[in-house]
Amino acid sequence: MAVEPTLRIRWLGRVPYREAHVLQGALHRGVADHLLMLEHPDVLTLGVRGDMSHVLFDHVAAGVDVVRTDRGGDVTYHGPGQLVVYPILSVPMGTAAIPRYVRIVEQVVIDTLADLGLVAGRLDGFPGVWVGAGTPSVRKLCAVGVRVARGRTMHGLALNVDPDLSWFTRIVPCGIEDKAVTSLAAEGIDVSMAEVVDALAARAVAHWAEGRPVERQGVVSGAGWRPDDRSMIASGAPRGARTRIRLRQAGTDPDAGIALQSRKPPWLRVPTTMGDEFLELRRTVRGLGLVTVCEEAGCPNIFECWADGTATFMINGERCTRACGFCQVDTRRPLALDPGEPARVARAVDRLGLAHAVVTAVARDDLADGGAAAFAATIAAIRHVRPATSVEVLISDCRGVASSLQTIFDARPDVLNHNLETVARLQRAVRPSASYARSLAVLAQASSAGLTTKSGLMVGLGESDAEVIGALADLRAVGVDIVTLGQYLRPTAAHLPVARWVAPEQFDQLRLAGEAMGFAHVQASPLTRSSYHAREAASSAARGGAVPAGLPASPRAAAPQDNPAALARP
Repeated sequence: MAVEPTLRIRWLGRVPYREAHVLQGALHRGVADHLLMLEHPDVLTLGVRGDMSHVLFDHVAAGVDVVRTDRGGDVTYHGPGQLVVYPILSVPMGTAAIPRYVRIVEQVVIDTLADLGLVAGRLDGFPGVWVGAGTPSVRKLCAVGVRVARGRTMHGLALNVDPDLSWFTRIVPCGIEDKAVTSLAAEGIDVSMAEVVDALAARAVAHWAEGRPVERQGVVSGAGWRPDDRSMIASGAPRGARTRIRLRQAGTDPDAGIALQSRKPPWLRVPTTMGDEFLELRRTVRGLGLVTVCEEAGCPNIFECWADGTATFMINGERCTRACGFCQVDTRRPLALDPGEPARVARAVDRLGLAHAVVTAVARDDLADGGAAAFAATIAAIRHVRPATSVEVLISDCRGVASSLQTIFDARPDVLNHNLETVARLQRAVRPSASYARSLAVLAQASSAGLTTKSGLMVGLGESDAEVIGALADLRAVGVDIVTLGQYLRPTAAHLPVARWVAPEQFDQLRLAGEAMGFAHVQASPLTRSSYHAREAASSAARGGAVPAGLPASPRAAAPQDNPAALARP
């Protein structure tokens, strides 16, 4: 099988352990090489042979998660101030392949530390990287725990930059009772996390790129604040002010955008046509007391789609608990759910005779399940009254809660759509309540559940075409089948400015790049939105689409059953 040549390095910020593990698993099943760099919130992880008695405190009472995971070794701590690196790589197998790989991981860290001014090395019989080896005061600075299966790696290393070292007194770190744990800060190395990330990424490239192209992106997670930025956000600054701060943080000038009153290019001018079909659909929607995202989000395709008898129904009310920088949906306090809404959506689908129904929702972070049960009920209601209609859902991330997502997956929508929306660097500015890594993990879980998956990106927010192609590669690597690309249009002056108008020819180039990656369908044009030509996209995915030679139809389709994994202890 051909291996995608580019090594893709991603700084993901702070990611819950379970979400990062899902993302690792999806990438591991594929063919692309990634280097994931991140921090975790406080968590203890236990390898396959780990001893729970090595957790020396009541972790339940303390509210600290202990996760059994599929790497080697015993218990270790992950948390803020610790750089965790997960290389997802294809490596040569054979005699001593696993020890050889572990030594390379260790060497990447050793070389990085030398670049930062600290001498470190190995300790015979104990994987990891150590300071003071050969002396009575030997100290562990970096844990290494890996899994290798089918020639693909998972897990990796945890380098202590400046974490709270007291956590390591509450466990027997890596099952080693007689050796201390240290950090760069404790060793007198005054460096920021960003500096360590840069240094380690450079050494990883030297060891693993092997002359291949390298593409690096990362989320922005706190750099570049001005003195009054934090206080402005904490005090509830207006949406426009918060948007400007986050754009500036991400390296985009909020004052350099295209003025709201500027004339749009000709390819974005949409004629208004209210024919009989449009009027009939509007009467049906309003007569049943339903909401469509077409109206709520000001979609430019509403006249075309409604004239074609196509609409995207929005459930769970019309007030969203998030305030994304691009969206004009109402963000006042949500009202209680309407239990009759699923049946009314089904009635509308039946009355309109839809062959393909699209259902989306506002984010409902106020609900325990994030609104998942209403999605499942709506899917069931549509299938009850119109079994032949295919159902596509466009969901929020449900805060990453696995049980909520599973509720939707178990309803077996024909297409599961969750939008990534933008590139990694702009995530905080565009959708501050969401996460690049979480969205990839949601899509990875849906793909692993056997669903046809779909995602979308807006362009014109300040990203480069290269960043868009990198985001497409990430989506493909976790098993996404369908992708949409469209021009961002600014709803009001309080929303994100348009940084550029992307010409139709550029969309054609992005479409070709996506098709070359093996997506079953790429819908890319200035006016494309998530549900634009949704039926055609779903049909294309059902047929399998066109996939380049050497690539699987889907990463999940190509993955054989797991062989027993080779493991190394942390």
